[in-house]
Formats: sequence, C-alpha cells, structure tokens
Amino acid sequence: MRRIIEGALALVLLLGLSTGVLAAKDEQAWNIREQGIERPAPDFTLPDLDGVPVKLTDLRGKVVLVVFTTTWCPYCNKELPYLKELYDKRRTDGLEILAIYIQESPQKVASFAARYGLPYRVLLDTTGQVARAYGVRGVPTRMLIDKDGVVRCVACRSLEIMLEELLP
Repeated sequence: MRRIIEGALALVLLLGLSTGVLAAKDEQAWNIREQGIERPAPDFTLPDLDGVPVKLTDLRGKVVLVVFTTTWCPYCNKELPYLKELYDKRRTDGLEILAIYIQESPQKVASFAARYGLPYRVLLDTTGQVARAYGVRGVPTRMLIDKDGVVRCVACRSLEIMLEELLP
C-alpha cells in the first residue's frame, strides 16, 4: 500500500512540475510584446469619401491601424469613441487610422461618418476585395501595420502596448 501511495505522489509531483514547465514555456511564447504576424501587409488602393484614392504603400514611414468595419455593426460603433480618442492622442506621433467600410454605399458611409464626426480617413471597399485579401471574417477587425509595411498584430487586443513599441 505504501508503495502505491509513493508512486502516486511521485506521479503527481512529476505532473505538477511538467505543467509548471509547460506554463512557463507558454508564457514565454505568448509574451504580448514579442507577438506579431510579421508578414508584409497586402497593398491596396481604395477611394476615400471624396473619391481620392488612398494607397497603403504611400503611408510607409507611419504606423497604420486598419479597421475593417461597417455602419450596421453595433460592436464597431461601440469602439468609435475609443478610435477617435486614440487618433487624437497619437496622430502627431505618426499614427494613421484607416477605417475601411466593407460593401456599403458611399452615401451611407458618408452620412455615418458625418454623424459621428470621424476625424481619421474613411475608405470604401465596396466590393469587399480588400477585406478578402486580408482574410477578414468578421467586423470589427483591427490590424496594426508598422512603418515598414509589416502586419504587427491582427485583432490587436493589446493595441496600446504595440503602439508604445512602434511610436516614439
């Protein structure tokens, strides 16, 4: 009986140690400051609300937050005050925000942008082609692109931390 108990204790101790080691490895692997997609952002050109084409590669040298969104999405609308505040606070540091409205009419998006006083660039992806190129599966989807045109995060739960790293 004693041998069974010692064996069970040894097994519990071994499992506990291995779980601790795995947790430590996972913690290192998921260090938010070192995470990133690290792939070049697909280039695109989309019109803004005035019909002026905006090309992503023309924004090299700036950190770009791309937000794929729609006017009808309640979660998208809920984050508008945060995005406006973020833009106001970080635009002088070199942050650009591109709100890309997917498959919506220019009139509807223009009315929406005016109603909410959106201060950042609003682009129209009327065909959804750019959203597909970026693999967008739902809205809102945020992607942070660094000054070299590399995607640094998708979904960007820790946007503030990533911006601290990328902006002065």
